Amino acid sequence: MNDPHPDPLWPAYDRPEHLAAIESVPLRDRGLPASTYDTLARAAELWPDRLALTVLPSAQRWTHGTTTSFARLRDQVHRIANLFHQHGVRRTTAVGLLTPNTALLPAALLAAQLAGIAAPVNPALSAEHAERLLRLDGARILVAAGPELDAETWRTARAVAASLGVTALFALRPSDTPGAAPAPELEPVTGVEVAYLHTAADDQPSRLDPGVVPPKADDLAALFHTGGTTGAPKLAAHTHANEVTDAWMIAANSLLDPDAALFAGLPLFHVNALVVTLLAPLLRGQHSVWAGPLGYREPALFPALWKIVEHFRIATMSAVPTVYAGLARVPVDADISSLRFAIVGASPLPAAVLEAFERHTGVPLCQGYGLTEATCGSARSFLHEHRRPGAAGQRMPYQRAKTIRIDDHGHWHDLPAGQPGNLALGGPTVFPGYVVGHDDHGPRLDTLGSVRDGWLDTGDLARVDPDGFIHLLGRAKDLIIRGGHNIDPAVIEDALLAHPAVTGASAVGRPDPHAGEVPVAYVTLAPGAHDTTPDELAAFAARHVPERAAAPKSVTVLPALPLTDIGKPNKIPLRLDATRRAVAAALAELGLTVDHEQILCTVIDGRTTVTLPQAQDPRLGPGITDRLALSGIEWSFR
Repeated sequence: MNDPHPDPLWPAYDRPEHLAAIESVPLRDRGLPASTYDTLARAAELWPDRLALTVLPSAQRWTHGTTTSFARLRDQVHRIANLFHQHGVRRTTAVGLLTPNTALLPAALLAAQLAGIAAPVNPALSAEHAERLLRLDGARILVAAGPELDAETWRTARAVAASLGVTALFALRPSDTPGAAPAPELEPVTGVEVAYLHTAADDQPSRLDPGVVPPKADDLAALFHTGGTTGAPKLAAHTHANEVTDAWMIAANSLLDPDAALFAGLPLFHVNALVVTLLAPLLRGQHSVWAGPLGYREPALFPALWKIVEHFRIATMSAVPTVYAGLARVPVDADISSLRFAIVGASPLPAAVLEAFERHTGVPLCQGYGLTEATCGSARSFLHEHRRPGAAGQRMPYQRAKTIRIDDHGHWHDLPAGQPGNLALGGPTVFPGYVVGHDDHGPRLDTLGSVRDGWLDTGDLARVDPDGFIHLLGRAKDLIIRGGHNIDPAVIEDALLAHPAVTGASAVGRPDPHAGEVPVAYVTLAPGAHDTTPDELAAFAARHVPERAAAPKSVTVLPALPLTDIGKPNKIPLRLDATRRAVAAALAELGLTVDHEQILCTVIDGRTTVTLPQAQDPRLGPGITDRLALSGIEWSFR
């Protein structure tokens, strides 16, 4: 079959049947740039004066954005890369980035990938946690939020810079201040050059220094931390080919043209922000409008968002399900006819959220699926009559998808097409490994058993239909196993979200001495729904779940469900709360009364440890654990 589009870089791609036509042309013949720097250089050459970025200082000051053309962005990247090189950054050197989004951050990240390797870290992490990640990736210099942008992050950055002994610490200012107000003086750090990034970079030429060797496709581009909701985060490495290829797969969307504007509200320490809202628009020459430092977490953004869409003629946006759940309750007070569709990913999309957002706005949601270890996006859905109900999306071009069974000895077995199992992905976006150390040659990588023969075990349960659509059946670690019976928490959450008073739901397994685990649920309620009781909700869920085993044993109402820093549901705190309650209930059956909040519970490397307050009662010692009959728990006492 011939490619239906004359441009090999941009084939027709807006319906499922286009996948076969796209893949009839080898990926190597598509003419993709080799690196993220080549992507930027190409954009600056093709569209030098076109707007590349608008970065808003905040939702309240959204009309005062800082704008950058493609040519100016390239020049910024050159200046910063020259500066990094001057401070010893080479191809295998990591540049730490510890900051929320601000105007100069996209250029700093791209410059880090040009001169060395970008290592963005969540600025909300503790100094100890951030230092551990930056020490692992061998960061030589650190770019961080300055005191005006985020005073707490700046304190963390100074402590980390001193401990790591980096050669330089560069501060970033808020988007609307450089040149408009004097910068406060930066406190020195012994043995470290401390300066504002924009000031230090202005002294560099706008042409790339001949000593800066541009990266090749197989060179490392970035190190992203992942897995933070399941224990100690790991650093996943990406090559330039990983990032450019995945960005092209996302940008190759016939529903958007080069004049389309995108809205970005996710932090640049997350792969979605980099690949979907920075690199993909660079490939197409599209304009990205970035939210302020807090992104979607800024309370004032939701009431202003429809006005922002109208003003910038936003064609699409990328966010997580919790954002769309919130926007479904924000009155549409502007002309949002430019918004062709909205992209949703990072966590499963509840049907109730999809229906509420589309009904409220008239804007269709385009679901995506991916993970950091496969760079970012691996599947996408389609709109209108091409949508496949119940599917997270069709695998993207040149990626492969299958299901496997992993036996008790760790061996992988391919399953027949359509049969549920562990989802495995293959192709050009599979990462080269996790960082397990660092030496004179750069980061040392190991896939830690997650990749075999080019296939990545995603840890998700799914089935893949004959057309390549991936139907997610739950996260392997999230499954609730009740007496050997697997229960997908999504069926409980969907049932509860159908209740008119429920605005959010999350189901987890609670340890049980008889069944191993039983399902319990946590919910948030709409304003004014305080009369809705947990017992009423549990009964409602029992009537609406597809099987009796999935009926939650209890429902707990919370003011807010725990989320990660990018808005993904975070079930770890809920599992810990459920475990504490199970331990308190088991102790009560033995005649011991302990407030569940006095029981400490932690998860480290997948192991759950419960600490009992022995000081409250001498019977709360090692002998009591043999009588509790709760499996999978390690015990300690205080």
